[in-house]
Amino acid sequence: MAGEIKEILKSLAVNVSIATAKGVAAFFTGSGTMLAEAIHSSADCINQVLLLIGVTRAKKPPDEKFPLGYGRSVYFWSFIVALLLFSGGGVFSVYEGVHKLDHPEPVDHVGWGFAILGFSLVLEGWATWGNLVEMKKRRGSVGLFTYLRDTKDSDLVVLFGENAAAVLGLVFAIGALGLAVVTGDPRWDSVGSLLIGLVLIGVAIFLGREVMSLLLGERADPQIELIVKEVATTQPNILRLIRVLTVQQGPGEVMVACKVHLVDGLDTRGVVETIDTFEKAIHARVPDIRWLFVEPDDDD
Repeated sequence: MAGEIKEILKSLAVNVSIATAKGVAAFFTGSGTMLAEAIHSSADCINQVLLLIGVTRAKKPPDEKFPLGYGRSVYFWSFIVALLLFSGGGVFSVYEGVHKLDHPEPVDHVGWGFAILGFSLVLEGWATWGNLVEMKKRRGSVGLFTYLRDTKDSDLVVLFGENAAAVLGLVFAIGALGLAVVTGDPRWDSVGSLLIGLVLIGVAIFLGREVMSLLLGERADPQIELIVKEVATTQPNILRLIRVLTVQQGPGEVMVACKVHLVDGLDTRGVVETIDTFEKAIHARVPDIRWLFVEPDDDD
């Protein structure tokens, strides 16, 4: 998880700087869009602290109370982040936009706004690019959108979702502030706040759906099942694999349970040695399998 922690800390440092700068700009310009962006970045700072808690807690070893470990705590904290992104960022930005549409206020000191938005866009773009590089290492030849939909690395996906939403929000903010200045109509600034809010809500809903599935106990990568079946065919004392079940317990932590039909005539020692050999062969192919339970049986 070292890569995730590095990316989270980098994003946290970026967002602390950006939230401070946006807060100053919102104060001087009176821009609703800038205020929405400042709150968005502040919420992101809190979110990244929560992700750090989740990643750190997930590394705790199994104990009596949690015999399968704490890996799913990453998914819990990632889900909380999605909720905060929805409420603390998205809903508030939409509210601010609607409020300013009804009560438009002139935008002042726009130079401050453009300078800080440009500065923020560079930093957020750098953080997002770092997320993309880290995800490229994980996904290999798998397409980006397929990876985002199927990956079990919830913390990295949440981090990327936050940063990508921030980049798109900044583009909207710059465009809205520019239109407000060019047209002299401050309502464009309110439109910017509304668009930012809708982007955040959309990203939060996507992240929430993906993480909830993992939190409930989603099936691990289907490729793992295929490997287990393939290994079973190489074992001379296994007639067939009756059933295999996988559960993703956390990033890089998979539980596998399966039933196997063994050849007749094996004594207790033979059964034990067959299962041990089978388990070692599976672990050699899939290091992410942390818990592997094999039950001998002759019935479906």
